[in-house]
Amino acid sequence: MTGTTVVFIHGTGVREPRFTALAGKVRASLDAERSGLRFVPFYWGDTHGATLGADGASLPPSTGHARTLASGDGDDITAWGVLYDDPDAELALAAAAAPPKAERPPGAVRPEQTVRLRLGELAAQGDAAAELGPGLAEAATALASHPLLAPAAAAMSPEDLAVLLARALTARVVAAALDADQPLISDGDARDAVAARLAEALGAPPAGSGRTLRGRLLRIATGAAARAALRRRRALTEAAHPAAGDILRYLSRGETLRAELRSLINELPAPVVLIGHSLGGIIALDTLVGTPLPQVGLLVTAGSQGPFLYESGSLPSLAHPQPLPPHVPDWLNLYDPRDLLAYLGAGLFPGRVTDVSVDSRQPFPAAHSAYWTNPAVYRHIVDHLP
Repeated sequence: MTGTTVVFIHGTGVREPRFTALAGKVRASLDAERSGLRFVPFYWGDTHGATLGADGASLPPSTGHARTLASGDGDDITAWGVLYDDPDAELALAAAAAPPKAERPPGAVRPEQTVRLRLGELAAQGDAAAELGPGLAEAATALASHPLLAPAAAAMSPEDLAVLLARALTARVVAAALDADQPLISDGDARDAVAARLAEALGAPPAGSGRTLRGRLLRIATGAAARAALRRRRALTEAAHPAAGDILRYLSRGETLRAELRSLINELPAPVVLIGHSLGGIIALDTLVGTPLPQVGLLVTAGSQGPFLYESGSLPSLAHPQPLPPHVPDWLNLYDPRDLLAYLGAGLFPGRVTDVSVDSRQPFPAAHSAYWTNPAVYRHIVDHLP
């Protein structure tokens, strides 16, 4: 008897060698949940992905933007988002609270000296936070010589400074992964575990002693930030995603890509499951709507804009309010509530789509890439496999 075949379709902006790493992670995680699956990666980035033919002549110069930081209560997930934008933001706030310099007795140890030595030890160990991505050694070296380290150390207890620096190190590593458009971003639990481990290495008490990684200095005006993010949802969806070119190219010239996916599916024995991330989910949905493929027993989408495109009249294969054709198989739609590029399908196709919320504990845009490091995603998929 032939086992289930899983076809994995990647999303926007993914190119080699990152696709091989992404597919390897998905395959290993599925195998850990259910043995005997046949895994078939469907890579379309090189042949059907968008490219800048004039070497980016159409792109305006980039400009920076400021984030509002405030003291008081806040959301630690939003706080991580600010630290990804500026990993030194909390260090700067601590330094600003430093007392005036005072004379020190001869031979007195400077407050930052011990933690500077510990940062050097972390740098010597190499990338001890490899699960978040490379760069920890470089980040530790940079913080050890940071000009704000001394005033921050003068303003805080050694334990609080250790926790702050652990967050700064963690944020630098994740920010580097985001800047490199890595398709695998660790979920919030893995991130917090690394930050806790680094805090202890820098002199903080164990996490079980009542310490929390929600720093007392860094707080975000979360209500304003959340409202601003929601106001920007349409812009983020239609234009601001860094790989918007892939979406635009697919929407204008996607038939060849769908034909290749149909040919692949027709060569596979039933049952077949299509798993698509982001634009990969749109490709899978369009392919299934356009042509009956009876060997496909399940469609899985994660972080998909398919429902939004359908409702807005932009889905190539189906115009609202046309119903989902009967030949489209069961559809499992996974979404992270913080992923502003994820949409729901059950309200548009009653009885045909199962929407399931998964929480990576990451802010946007990290939430859009954290599905494949979230164990809950694989459990939900395996629970629905034919």
